Amino acid sequence: MSTPKINTPHKASCHCGAVKYEVTLADGLADAKRCTCSMCRMRGAVAVGIPLEALKITGGEDKLTLYQFNTKQAKHYFCSVCGIYTFHQRRSRPDQFSINVACLEGISPFDIEEVPVGDGVNHPNDTGVTRWLGVLRFERNEVAR
Repeated sequence: MSTPKINTPHKASCHCGAVKYEVTLADGLADAKRCTCSMCRMRGAVAVGIPLEALKITGGEDKLTLYQFNTKQAKHYFCSVCGIYTFHQRRSRPDQFSINVACLEGISPFDIEEVPVGDGVNHPNDTGVTRWLGVLRFERNEVAR
């Protein structure tokens, strides 16, 4: 298992490498989570939150495509070449990006044994309450250890 260093820039990119960026993780992967909103449910990504200033696009900014839906407050960015979700500016915390953990170089979402799942269908901005519905677990088989 690869563990990202805290407060150190980490390289990230989409699948095809057209979009490249660096992120600084103040808390490593401690903030990793999933969400049940229609967008997160369908893309299935594990995301980790970072301050806006902790993300620096280093290449392919012209290849990023913006997608917004419903309230149009969150800004979801995808590579226009390979279609991979890279990061989004959060609706619940507009001062943060959530980045796709799978885009981090040398890191896999399967490195995280338990990922909390938040109730995005009943969004905290609509209800005033943040609810956690459960956790997703990844348990390695003995042959994979």
